[in-house]
Amino acid sequence: MSRVSLEGQVAVVTGAARGVGELLARKLSARGARIALVGLEPDELKQVAQRLHTEADHWHADVTDHEAMARVAREVKERFGKVDIVVANAGVASGGPFVESDPVAWRRVIEVNLIGSAVTARAFLPVLMESRGYLLQIASLAAITPAPMMTAYCASKSGVEAYAHALRAEVGYKGVKVGVGYLSWTDTDMVRGADQDDVMRELRQRLPWPSNKTYPLGPAVDRIVAGIERRSSHVYAQWWLRGMQGVRGYLPSVIGAVGQREMRRFEPRLTSVPTGLVGAGGSADEAARAG
Repeated sequence: MSRVSLEGQVAVVTGAARGVGELLARKLSARGARIALVGLEPDELKQVAQRLHTEADHWHADVTDHEAMARVAREVKERFGKVDIVVANAGVASGGPFVESDPVAWRRVIEVNLIGSAVTARAFLPVLMESRGYLLQIASLAAITPAPMMTAYCASKSGVEAYAHALRAEVGYKGVKVGVGYLSWTDTDMVRGADQDDVMRELRQRLPWPSNKTYPLGPAVDRIVAGIERRSSHVYAQWWLRGMQGVRGYLPSVIGAVGQREMRRFEPRLTSVPTGLVGAGGSADEAARAG
């Protein structure tokens, strides 16, 4: 598939203060795109914007807030004159046994990852229709395979995958392309935050290869950039994720059997697993809501 030059294009990245969003903004900027950063950490977003190679600006907004995101879409259009690319990247995660999970944190994962993605698309689709642009929805390996102790995250990422596929069929005739980006465990604040708990870290390490590894951020984001340049329907941040699509129908029964065995092994230690949002991004989300 041919690549589209990013020179002069305008890209919006949500969850851009750190991790995938921050590095993606830098790499898109290095290819000539002008960048609109959206997130909950204005100081960090400002610093990211100042480090970019091209014209950039930042907006403080909660992706679950319809009015705030509609305002951001208007202001980005006014600031840059158009929008060509939107990457719905903002996300949070929680872990731990579902029965003991914090219901507020569990709901927040769904709200940010699924509802926030839909709010983002609702706000920006009108301008993407004008530019015949591209919406990339960041999903996860968690959309392909279930995982114990990750009920909220798996539900949210399965949801955004299905939603984005449905949206592609709905808006394609308007000239808007929609892609889904899949990442396995990648070296970000979110994954490092989850790994701070011994049980979560050990449980993940007992997954079958290659899903038991943490992958470097740089090559993963390079693959996402290439997917954006191609306006791809499916973008795989790790090479082996494409192959998972062919076997995903078998995974629930396999994970069900293996998961029961591992949960029985870890049961005496499960009460110590934190149930709130993980990582620096989770802390920023909690702080923003508390403020």
